Amino acid sequence: MTTTAEKKPLREIIEVIREEPLMHKPILEAVADGEKTIPQIAEAIGAPTEETVYWVMGMRRYGMLVETGEEDGDGYYSYAAVGAGLDAADLEECEY
Repeated sequence: MTTTAEKKPLREIIEVIREEPLMHKPILEAVADGEKTIPQIAEAIGAPTEETVYWVMGMRRYGMLVETGEEDGDGYYSYAAVGAGLDAADLEECEY
């Protein structure tokens, strides 16, 4: 197990967000065989969990992924591709 001191520093958030369109295909391939949590998706695509969160949340926001079931013991929900027997989730409007 790595400690916080051993982890590589995170890239700038703008760099991570800029890569989101490039990560759609690998993430969809990762969940093609069944639902996965964000850490499982990160492991499958070989990316840090902290960056995968941004990509999965973007894909969820635009209706490409949907949450399935309840959160696991670590607080992560499972995600599956829309169209794999699942409909897009209805997103609630947020007031800022």
